[in-house]
Amino acid sequence: MEKAIPYNRFSFKAKAYFELLKFRLSALVAFSCAFGFVLASQEPNWSKLAMVFLGGFLLSGASVTINQIWEKDLDKLMSRTKLRPLPTERISPTEAWIFAFACLAIGVTLLIIYTNWLTVGLSLVSMVLYSFVYTPLKRVGPIAVFIGAIPGALPPLLGWTAVTGTIGYEAAIIFGIQFIWQFPHFWAIAWVSDEDYKKAGFKLLPGGGQRDFNTAIQIIIYTLFLIPLGLLPAKFGITGINSAIIATVCGVLFLAQTFTLLKSDDKKAGLPIMFGSFLYLPIVQIAYLIDKI
Repeated sequence: MEKAIPYNRFSFKAKAYFELLKFRLSALVAFSCAFGFVLASQEPNWSKLAMVFLGGFLLSGASVTINQIWEKDLDKLMSRTKLRPLPTERISPTEAWIFAFACLAIGVTLLIIYTNWLTVGLSLVSMVLYSFVYTPLKRVGPIAVFIGAIPGALPPLLGWTAVTGTIGYEAAIIFGIQFIWQFPHFWAIAWVSDEDYKKAGFKLLPGGGQRDFNTAIQIIIYTLFLIPLGLLPAKFGITGINSAIIATVCGVLFLAQTFTLLKSDDKKAGLPIMFGSFLYLPIVQIAYLIDKI
């Protein structure tokens, strides 16, 4: 009989804390910060960029950890979340709070040292909105998606302000693209996870909160907005025509996937849009960066 692995084993705890960070999500947030930073820079300061990336990663880690603390009992009810560190008691709420505050303190300290007070202030607003406003609103109604889209779209803006110290029309454009992208992204996930979300009382789908024609139309409309928005960086001289073409192609392909929702209300119909949303943002941002560099 194999000896059970004790809960206090370092490697076991380390794995649990790694899961608590939601590494892929936090890395995407950090990448978006770096994206805004490079886009705003004439010649990027790479050491400063690394600190902004790390600061953004840690602040995201703090936010998602607090989110999981609040929802630990609800996570037990859902198949997709029941094996997370807190529902399985691999990490206690006290340990999670300590971890969250450590990530927050280090992340904010890095931003104070390497950026400016505007960036620090916006990062704290982002954390508060996500952890303390969006999280409880998920059980109230789809207004949570609108609120959640704000901190979700702030990372590239934080990267921009870290360089410039100001919010201009360029910053508003890159914020706007990521803000609108949040809606089909959130709703596609909510479409696929609808049964699970209902177990926890989450109400994220728009309109009547059902996988129906009304929800499909709203997802299509918001995805459609991404096509003209994707052209704005080239229009205002932030990037060039090559990235505008790539953004348009990605937008059209993303939009084409959304029409599958009109044919079926099955959760599988939302999978192409969910995966499409995961691909759209990094591909378009990388295209903008290559065009800028």
